[in-house]
Amino acid sequence: MIDKDQLKKLRIDYNSNKSLTKDEIQKNPFLQFAQWFQFATDQQIRDVNAFVLSTVNAKNCPTSRVVLMRDFDEQGFVFFTNYLSNKVQDLKFNNAGSINFFWSELERQVRIEGRIEKVTDAESDAYFDSRPKSSQIGAWASPQSNIIPNRDYLDQRVAELEKKYADQKVDRPKHWGGLRLVPEYFEFWQGRANRLHDRFAFQKTEHGWTIDRMAP
Repeated sequence: MIDKDQLKKLRIDYNSNKSLTKDEIQKNPFLQFAQWFQFATDQQIRDVNAFVLSTVNAKNCPTSRVVLMRDFDEQGFVFFTNYLSNKVQDLKFNNAGSINFFWSELERQVRIEGRIEKVTDAESDAYFDSRPKSSQIGAWASPQSNIIPNRDYLDQRVAELEKKYADQKVDRPKHWGGLRLVPEYFEFWQGRANRLHDRFAFQKTEHGWTIDRMAP
């Protein structure tokens, strides 16, 4: 059982000497993200491109999972998945989504909200072709989000596909490809002592991006 008294005492104070001010933050949220992401990459943060993706299903219930960012620019943030998965079924009901990067070693978090759309077939093909062959076969083997009888089912599917594609190129399944979150809101969070963190929100308007400091 969980020791609830111990749980209440779990606390790590943020002692970073880093801060974030309105004067130093980039006026373009994509440039600010690029700056932080590059710094996190240079610091060799593990799974630096991992983020929590949250969607809303047909029952109006939020669902979350960790996925990997594979591209980003001012069009948005791209990740790849099975189009038959639960996350994509959620998007048929409501294409709003939220992504959350947390780099604990740097005491930094970035939240991004917007609308999610499919990337082009050409973008999906290009990324699929760049993947290791084992990952390409995995995209065919796994009926993502569906119930399967056991692990042997997957192993058998992989073995069959490895034999089928032993001497030929693996084409991208039509049910697999990329999605792009097109941002409408960014929030940059820098941990500070005593839980008095620095938070700045960017909101997209018809005239550009507004920037506001938020209470921690």
